Amino acid sequence: MRVLVVEDDPELAGIIARGFLEQGIDVVLENTFAGGKSRAIMGTFDVMVLDVMLPGGNGFDLCREIRKRGIGTPVLMLTARDAVDDRVSGLDSGGDDYLTKPFAFRELVARVHALSRRRPTPLPEVVKVADLEVDIRGHRVKRAGKPIELTAKEFALLEFFARHSGQVVDRASITAHVWDENHDPFTNVLEVLVRRLRRKIDDDFPVKLIHTFRGAGYRLGE
Repeated sequence: MRVLVVEDDPELAGIIARGFLEQGIDVVLENTFAGGKSRAIMGTFDVMVLDVMLPGGNGFDLCREIRKRGIGTPVLMLTARDAVDDRVSGLDSGGDDYLTKPFAFRELVARVHALSRRRPTPLPEVVKVADLEVDIRGHRVKRAGKPIELTAKEFALLEFFARHSGQVVDRASITAHVWDENHDPFTNVLEVLVRRLRRKIDDDFPVKLIHTFRGAGYRLGE
C-alpha cells in the first residue's frame, strides 16, 4: 500500500512515516498545501492523509482540489479540531474519514487499511474523445483508426488531457503530471510540447480537439 501524508508538523510526520514503514506501508510526505497538491495530482496512492492546517492553504480546500480533478483516492482528514462543524466540513469537501489529534497510532493504521479497501471507480483503459482513442495501459494512440506515434512526454500530456477530457486543465496541474513539482511553470516548455502534440493529433484532421483557453489552460474535446 502507498499512502500520501500531508502534515506540516515535522515531529508528527516523522512518527507517522516510521510507523507506516514498520507496518509495510510505503509513505510519501509533504508539508505544504502546494506540495500536497502536486503530489496528489501526479502520483498514484491507495490513501491520502491530509492535515487541515497547512502552510499555504488548508486540508479541506486541498481535498476539494483533488476531487475537482477527478481523483477518487480515499482521503482521511487529520486535525486537532474536533468540532462537529469541522468534521462536517471535512466530509463535505470530499473526505472519506476524519481522525482527531491526539490519536492512537493503531487506530490511524486501521482506518487507513479500511479506506484502502474502498476502491475508486477505475477509469476505462481506453479513453475515446470523438474519433481519438487513447489506450492508457497500452500507451497506444489512434485517430480515425490511424496509429499515431508519440514520445513519452507527448503521451503523458495527452493521457492527462484524456483523463480530464471536456475540462479546462491549468498549467500547474499539467506540469506537475508531465514533469514534477520542481519544474519551472514559467518556461515555454509546455507550449512547445502542446504544439508538437497538436501537429500529430490535430493538423491532419478537420476537427480540432486540443483547445487553448488563454489565461486558464487547455481542454481536450470537440
